Amino acid sequence: MEEKKVWLITGCSTGLGRDLAEVLLEQGYRVVATARKLDSIKDLAERFPEHARIAELDVTDRGQIAAAVDHAVKEFGRIDVLVNNAGYGLLGAIEEPSTEQIRAQFDTNVFGAVDVMRAVLLQMREQKSGHVLNMSSVAGFIASGSAGYYAATKFALEALSEALAQEAADHGIRVTIVEPGPFRTDFGGRSLSGPEGQMPDVYPGTQRFLDYFAEVDRKQAGDPRKAAQVMIDVVESDEPPLRLPLGEMCITRIEAELEKVRADIAPWRAACLDTAFDE
Repeated sequence: MEEKKVWLITGCSTGLGRDLAEVLLEQGYRVVATARKLDSIKDLAERFPEHARIAELDVTDRGQIAAAVDHAVKEFGRIDVLVNNAGYGLLGAIEEPSTEQIRAQFDTNVFGAVDVMRAVLLQMREQKSGHVLNMSSVAGFIASGSAGYYAATKFALEALSEALAQEAADHGIRVTIVEPGPFRTDFGGRSLSGPEGQMPDVYPGTQRFLDYFAEVDRKQAGDPRKAAQVMIDVVESDEPPLRLPLGEMCITRIEAELEKVRADIAPWRAACLDTAFDE
């Protein structure tokens, strides 16, 4: 009987990363769960001693990334699936967050994910197989006012994922962009930051956004365990999609955005086409 796949997941202390790790372990998959604080995930190793391994991992620390990847390969011999889940949200209009906040957002959500991918891709190329799941968001497809920097990090991750999907296909590696809508996690609580230089009289939308997330925190419609199962099914599929929008809100908003883009282009289509040299 073929052994089940080995999954390496970042950001397992709470949220979708935590639920995904638990669902996988309950189904007998081998999981290397990582988090910035080992205390937040040590119970996984205690509950599933045969299939769970844990590692300390701050994705902005390249030394910890290398150590976590080495640990996974040493313990299980391979890494079949990488889930780049670690990340957080930063709200604020373009003028509001500090430069330090903006850079920290990109360091975690973009450069951290890139460094983890680059560390794991070597192993996947050597074994000529693998699947990378990059956790984006509906905000990776549609930017909203007062969430521009968060959306920008997810837009960047989606672009990198599209490129990687083309580059890695010849090496037996697949890529899926996971785009969750609202799920009942702590994203609206500890995983969300406000701007240091908030300007409520100029950009009232920021406070409305913050109030909305506080109101819906832990009340979102999405079931993270169901989302986890869909991700598992995608990895086990013979034809995994490049994009995986999760939840009704995400799907309907993306569909509406596609129509909006078509409508936006239509009146200017002829003028835009007529931009070549006359000869």
